[in-house]
Amino acid sequence: MSVNLSKGQRVSLTKPSGSTLTQVRMGLGWDAVKKKGLFGGMKNQSIDLDASALLFDAAGNLVDQVWFRQLKSHDKSVLHTGDNLTGAGEGDDESIRVDLQRVHPTISTIVFTVNSFTGQDFSQIENAFCRLIDESSETEIARYTLTGSGRHNAQIMAKVSRDGEGWSMTAIGAPASGRTFKELVPAIVALL
Repeated sequence: MSVNLSKGQRVSLTKPSGSTLTQVRMGLGWDAVKKKGLFGGMKNQSIDLDASALLFDAAGNLVDQVWFRQLKSHDKSVLHTGDNLTGAGEGDDESIRVDLQRVHPTISTIVFTVNSFTGQDFSQIENAFCRLIDESSETEIARYTLTGSGRHNAQIMAKVSRDGEGWSMTAIGAPASGRTFKELVPAIVALL
C-alpha cells in the first residue's frame, strides 16, 4: 500500500515484516502544459527535465552524483536508467535505481532532484511527481505529488536517509533554480 506524502512528511522503508528494503527505484514523472496553437487549438510541447541523485556524507559533503552525464555512482549502488528528453508517455519519465545494501557506509543521505537543463520553468509543467518503488515486488511505497507551479526551473524532490539500521524517505518539494544539480548543492545542503 502506497503512502501519499505531504511536503516534509517522512516514511520508514522498513517492511511490515520488520525487514528492510534493499532495492528501491525513485521514479520521476511530469507532463508539459499544452500551449495554445497558431489557430486556437492546443498543441503539445516537449519539456526536458533531468533527474539526479546526490549522495552526501553525515557532514553534508557531496560525495558522488548520478545524473544524465554520469549514470552510475562510483560504488555502482545507484543507477540512472536514462534521460527522457520530452516528458512524453505515461508513468515514470526517468528512474533512478538504488541498491541500499551496496550504498557505501559513509553515505548518510541520497537527495533526488529534478531540473530543466534547457531552462524551462515549472509554470510549463504539470502532474509532476516522485515515487519510491520496492524493486523486489514492484510495489509503490510512497508518492509525493508536486503542488503548484512557478518560475523556478528546479525542484529538490525528496531524500532517502539512513535511519538507524534502515532507511527512510522524506518529501522535500523545495523549489530551486539551476540548470544542473551543481547549482542546487547550496540549497540542498541547507535541507539535509
